[in-house]
Amino acid sequence: MTRPARVWRVGDQDISLDRPAIAGILNVTPDSFSDGGRYAASREAIARGREIAAQGAAILDIGAESTRPGAEPVPAGEEWARLEPVLRGLRDLPIPISVDTSRLEVAERAIEAGAAAINDVTALRRDPALARLAARTGAGLVLMHMRGTPRTMQLDTEYEDVVREVRIALVHARRAALEAGCDPSQVAIDPGLGFGKSPDGNLELLARLDEIAAVGAPVWVGPSRKSFLGALLGAGPRERLTGSVAACLAAVRRGADVVRVHDVRETREALTVDAAIDARLARPPARSDGAAGGAAEGAPDGAGPAPPRAAGGNG
Repeated sequence: MTRPARVWRVGDQDISLDRPAIAGILNVTPDSFSDGGRYAASREAIARGREIAAQGAAILDIGAESTRPGAEPVPAGEEWARLEPVLRGLRDLPIPISVDTSRLEVAERAIEAGAAAINDVTALRRDPALARLAARTGAGLVLMHMRGTPRTMQLDTEYEDVVREVRIALVHARRAALEAGCDPSQVAIDPGLGFGKSPDGNLELLARLDEIAAVGAPVWVGPSRKSFLGALLGAGPRERLTGSVAACLAAVRRGADVVRVHDVRETREALTVDAAIDARLARPPARSDGAAGGAAEGAPDGAGPAPPRAAGGNG
């Protein structure tokens, strides 16, 4: 897929979007759906953050409040107590950190502690002042679509047209951020796979992600280990790697700029191979050894090489 040269501005850094970027997930919670408790201790979380950077992530996305379906909110003080030692221990990380929070007081402290972006799963519904914070500090801002709250979001997953409704909501949220003073390059959008969506709704959003990308903002997508993949594959959260990578490749081919994943190395390798294959489409067909115009190796006499497939084609 050929992409326009664009950036997502986070603090004093510009993340290039001329190729897909990876946001590596670090949950410092005891109860996240996939890895809850694994990195709840700050020492393990800091080590995992460094590992995520070393594996090729462009962004480290840290969450300290579970947003799994049915999750109850935690007090802001507890959320910050989980975040603060990890942010302090990763101040010298060579990639920017985004903090997954919808609370102004937590976001303010996180930015003071070195975070470069805020990932708001409520798209400013919980606290519109997050947009003014981003405008004032230059922090990147991700606006994600969610119906309801984590506790209630899966109680109502019916839409007349899920893609259209999600797109309209994100357009309105982005407009609010721009009116608060954010630069367009700061504000990314995310359709919120798994947040108030049915399995079919998640697949529809991925299939028509180009309609979300048409908004013109950087697009985040987070299919990693989500339950709709489990429904398709009959697999538990830690057994959904292949499905997660496949969903990321599909998202990138339909306009995703950033894929938010647990499995950074595997996703990076898949994206690298996919990009190398696509790069062949921009080159003249490879010529085999011997006379120009001869039959391709292993092809019947007189048969030339098969034409390349379109980058987004089926097969």
